Amino acid sequence: MPSTSPALDFDYVIVGAGTAGCLLANRLSADPTCRVLLVEAGGPDNYHWIHIPVGYLYCIGNPRTDWCYQTESEAGLGGRSLRYPRGRVLGGCSSINGMIYMRGQSRDYDGWAAFTGDPRWRWEHCLPRFLRHEDHWAGEDALHAAPGFDPTGRRAGGEWRVERQRLRWEILEAFAAAAQAGGIPATTDFNRGSNEGVGYFEVNQRAGWRWNAAKAFLHPVRGRANLQVWTHAVVERLHFGTDANGSLRCEGVGLVRQIPGQAREAIGVRAAREVLLCSGAVATPALLERSGVGQGERLSALGIDPVLELPGVGENLQDHLQLRMVYRVSGTSTLNTRAAHWWGKAGIALEYLLRRSGPMSMAPSQMGCFTRSSPGLAWPDLEYHVQPLSLEAFGKPLDGFNAFTASVCHLNPASRGSIHIRSAKADAAPLIQPNYLSTASDRSVAAQALRLTRRIVAQAPLTPFQPEEVRPGPQLQSEQDLQDAAGRIGTTIFHPVGTTRMGPAGDPGRVVDSELRVCGIARLRIVDAGVMPTITSGNTNAPVLMIAEHAAELIRGV
Repeated sequence: MPSTSPALDFDYVIVGAGTAGCLLANRLSADPTCRVLLVEAGGPDNYHWIHIPVGYLYCIGNPRTDWCYQTESEAGLGGRSLRYPRGRVLGGCSSINGMIYMRGQSRDYDGWAAFTGDPRWRWEHCLPRFLRHEDHWAGEDALHAAPGFDPTGRRAGGEWRVERQRLRWEILEAFAAAAQAGGIPATTDFNRGSNEGVGYFEVNQRAGWRWNAAKAFLHPVRGRANLQVWTHAVVERLHFGTDANGSLRCEGVGLVRQIPGQAREAIGVRAAREVLLCSGAVATPALLERSGVGQGERLSALGIDPVLELPGVGENLQDHLQLRMVYRVSGTSTLNTRAAHWWGKAGIALEYLLRRSGPMSMAPSQMGCFTRSSPGLAWPDLEYHVQPLSLEAFGKPLDGFNAFTASVCHLNPASRGSIHIRSAKADAAPLIQPNYLSTASDRSVAAQALRLTRRIVAQAPLTPFQPEEVRPGPQLQSEQDLQDAAGRIGTTIFHPVGTTRMGPAGDPGRVVDSELRVCGIARLRIVDAGVMPTITSGNTNAPVLMIAEHAAELIRGV
């Protein structure tokens, strides 16, 4: 059993030092009168593979940096269970993710504003929050920001570095040309409100190194006297009290901290102003449930005394399911064969050592493409991640032939899942049930996405490379064949959101209001991807930073 220490006092306690938590710690501790504690269950981000871009291969599935969650068996995926990585380290998922900088589409935020009734979530108001922390390689324009003196006095950019990728592949250039031949326009910027087009992704790197939230927002301010950062500190439950009128308020947290070389210590921490939950769409609902907030009947069955009935906790899970189509090619090099021998690996390492470029600087996906599954749609609803490599599944070895992978995901799935605890113990993995492809519309879009990929690959620019479909296989042609194939090859692209969603007054499924305050509990806010009512149309890391900027504004009253 851990020893017990007396309670400590802070103004703000931030639970989770991931993408949102690092930014909030930076913004709130900028006021020297505020005492801020940032609590992280994982360790420091001093593992070298965090910082080398290709190191995600060694961080995902590694308990040093990943919680190593698994989904339950998924009926829509033929009973398969999927790996469900979540960051377990300072920087959170920004330390192990694909580094892709993607805001989504303006309609995402306009939709949030309409749903919540709060116009502050409209794109026109969210854009300045993206710009507040952006450090864009191309400098400042109407939709991007960069640091440095600005004679207009408008803005000077921030800490979140966005760069071009430091490599090119012939087969990716050919895919982009094929997409254009198929009617998809070229683009050099996916972050201008509509991300339609094909081109290379921009990435969160600096000079060939991963740029995570800890580097950007936390490490530069670790010296502030009013900021403490605790690693290896697991928050087991929230502590509540009541006001004179009987209303609930959050007074702090109970945690267990492991300092290397010392005994585990149980600590109570008081928050004079607010507790801010930033642990993500998986861990935040789990902490609420362990603390008695959620579906009372479910909690009682686990031996937890219900404190507040909030049926939306853990519900509304949304994620992007990617369909990985693999094409064998000839007449060109891909990573499959370039990395097949020791001399190829040595050359790759030397290129990175000398120039911080080449395959070791690669994001998991290099080429992106946004388009419509049906011509009548007003906005792109499909995203491609295209890679000059192929493998049976993540974590498996590369195939022994030259190939590329075109992974396509539905940006706006109708399927909804859930995340709930299975035990009152903090170290028990949660029940993750995404319910992929559980609606007829999602299955229809999946089949159409596979057809569209075939149409792109059939265009003339790829003909010289003689592409041959390996997975799922050209023999699959009927609607039912393609829907079944989607279930066999589909896998998560690691974008869980929505499990503590915001909503308007009177909405029985909301967990937080439009200012991210937990309904029915004062001094408790959620600031992570769980608050999204609907998933953004693209990768989710950048939107979480924007949400954290807005939360900092709300908390500070600016």
